[in-house]
Formats: sequence, C-alpha cells, structure tokens
Amino acid sequence: MGTTDGLAPEVAALERVIARLQLVGEVGRVLGSTLDVDEALRRLARLVVPRLADWLVVDLLADDGAQELRRAVVVHRDPGCAPEGTHERPMPPVPERSASSLGQVLRGGPPALLGPDEFAARRDSPLMVAQHELFDELGAGSAVVVALRTPRRVLGALTLVRRDPAPPYDAVDVELAADIAQQAGLAVDNAQLFDAQRRVAETMQRHLLPALPDVDHLQLTARYRPAHATSHVGGDWYDSFLLPDGVTTMVVGDVVGHDLPAAARMAQLRNMLRALAWDRTEPPHVIVRRLDQVATHVSDARMATLVFARIEGPVGGPHQLRFTNAGHPPPLLVTEDGQATYLDGGAGMILGVQPDELRHDALHPLPARATVLLYTDGLVENRRESIDVGLTRLRQHASALARHDLDEFCDQLVDRLAPDGADDVALLALRLPAEPFAEPDPDVTP
Repeated sequence: MGTTDGLAPEVAALERVIARLQLVGEVGRVLGSTLDVDEALRRLARLVVPRLADWLVVDLLADDGAQELRRAVVVHRDPGCAPEGTHERPMPPVPERSASSLGQVLRGGPPALLGPDEFAARRDSPLMVAQHELFDELGAGSAVVVALRTPRRVLGALTLVRRDPAPPYDAVDVELAADIAQQAGLAVDNAQLFDAQRRVAETMQRHLLPALPDVDHLQLTARYRPAHATSHVGGDWYDSFLLPDGVTTMVVGDVVGHDLPAAARMAQLRNMLRALAWDRTEPPHVIVRRLDQVATHVSDARMATLVFARIEGPVGGPHQLRFTNAGHPPPLLVTEDGQATYLDGGAGMILGVQPDELRHDALHPLPARATVLLYTDGLVENRRESIDVGLTRLRQHASALARHDLDEFCDQLVDRLAPDGADDVALLALRLPAEPFAEPDPDVTP
C-alpha cells in the first residue's frame, strides 16, 4: 500500500507529461487545418480553452513590419462572457518602454508569468490600460503571456488566463504555453506568407486583364474572381477589342496551370492573339490555328483552352456571332424571354496538342436584346459534380436572370454558382441593343 502511495506523485507527473504531449500534438493538427490566420487561431483557442485556460487572447502585429497591433482572437470558456467579435479590435501601439507584460513580450522579451501583484501594478501606457481592462472585465487570477514568433521576428502574443479559484500557472505551464506559441507563430508566419503570395497573384492577374472597349451599340461587362487559394490563381482570362474592320471581339480562355507562371503565360497568349487578330482580317478559326502554331514555338503557354468570337453585323443590326472553340466550355446565348442555349459549334482541340490541325467556325444569329456569355470552367465545374450538372445549373440561372441589368446578371451568376471561391472564375458578357441603333445626323443639333 505504501509503495502505491509512493508512486502517486510519479504517476501524476507522467500523466501530466502525456497530457502535455497530446495537447501539443493536437495544436499542430489544428493549426495545420487552415491557412486563414484568424480561423487557425480561433481553432487553437477552442482547443486550449478550457483545458489550459479559462480564457485566451491572441494579439497580432501587422504583417508589413509596422508596429500596429490588433486583438485578433478572444475566446472564453463561457461564450456569453466574450461573444465572438466583441473584443477583437485595433490595439494601442506597442510602447518603447512600459511595465506592460504584453508590450515587453511583443518587443522580444521572455514569457511573462502574472499574478495579483502584476495585475495591481500602475498602468503606464495605453497598451497596458487596454490589457488590464480586459483582465478586469473577464477576471484574472493568473496569466501567462508568450510571444508568437519565428526565427526572424515576433508576430504577436498569446495570453492564457485562469480565473480564481483555479490554481495559478507555474513554470511548467509557462513552458507548455511557449511550446504552443511556437507552433502558432510558425503557423501564422506560413499563413501570412501564403496570403502575401495570393495578393501578389491577384494583383498581377487583375493588372494583366484589360479594360473593355467602349462600343456605343453594345453592352460589355466582365468579371474576374480569383480563387481563395494561391495555387489556384493565374490561368483564367478574358479580353475584348475592336478590329480594323470595326468588328468587336470576345475572348475567354484558361491556360493550363494555376499559379503565377500561369498568369504570365496567360498574358503571353492574350497579347499574341491580339496581334494575330489585328494583323489580318481572317475568320476566328484561322487566327486561333495560327495562334496555336506560334505559341508552340515562341511561348511557354503549352496548353490552353479558349473561345474567340466576332460580333458581326451593321450597327443597327441584325448581328451574328462567329466563333471558334478550342476545347473550352461552350458560349451561352440567353434571349430576352429567358431561352438559354449552349452554342456547341466550332469545337476543336485545345491549344498546344495538335497545332496544325484544321479548325472550324460556327455562325449563330443574335436576336435583339440577347445576351452572349463566355466563361471559364470555375463557374460550372467542381469536384463534387460532373460538369454537365454545372452547365445545367448555369443555364437555369442565366435564364432566370435574362431581364436583369447586365452588371447584375454577371454578379448574380458569380455569387450563385461560385460562392466558395474554389477556383478562378472569369466571364465576359455582351448584350445586344434593344432596337436598331441609329447613327446621329451630323446636320441636326442635339
């Protein structure tokens, strides 16, 4: 009996070590489950509270190197005491000198263990005031403040708090908090780097996409929505420009690859197509065949899909759509009364496979007030369903939106069909005039 009693402290210590290792392992899995910084930290908080703390705070420094600070996450074991979003806000700047444990940790200091004496200390900076106001509001008997850091810099701070009569934190708890904060710091750093890459890709993509031409008798609208993931940014594009013969063109395409190099290849392909189309007045299928042949030899854009179309006809109408399709989802024609039809003609091989293969055009009349929609597969394709399901859904929604303003037509399609941002989406829509367009008489004063 005495032997068993003698082992009790060792058993308790072993159980504590095992629990600590399990918690650290779970922290790693939780932090690796998302690349959204705030969501990752919120999941971390829900794991740590109430196992290690009654409530928890994460404060983050701006990721641009500035000393701006924001309270990113506050999670309490009783959600009613700290509803989500209630306390998250910008914080006062980090002071050069202060007794604030938060300020000292954010300036690279060691972990801080706080008790009643520290909570009662004079508040000598706005940051310390903000820190201790939260201690007063939510209650604090003991606290640990540790840095979220990488080898390069401090990213923020993690504050764990226990309320009385919970046992106060000790040196072992500080070590555990430091282990958790180290993992969190690496996760935040990775997520911020990922987000920075995504913003670069989005900016590059948007600057590469052109302004649409101003055509008096035609309405043109385009939308581009990048994927939420950096790895899915870059390949989708649209274009529209006027040819020397006065014809308006429409192009939507998708370069194989979803990254920054794909965005660069997209720009190459777009510019080559513009040059070839302007160089000679030729049918779309001839221009796209020449594009395929040229790109094979002078571009890194080895494979791509696209639809290249001409809106033909006199200014007052009638109009027709002449187009060729290189392995791309078909154009959608939506009439004013809601009839939505896919135009399947002109289909050919994707670019980069058989550049010398003959291509063909399709010709389709365009009724007054009709809408022509070109789009990329991000609007109709996902991993859960076949593309046929997505095409059916697009046709149904486009039909229901046929009488909407063209901008709202496009916005609604993107919002309804691609709400999760799983892939890039580019679309280009054109609407025909409601009635014959008459050129103004130069002899008549407006």
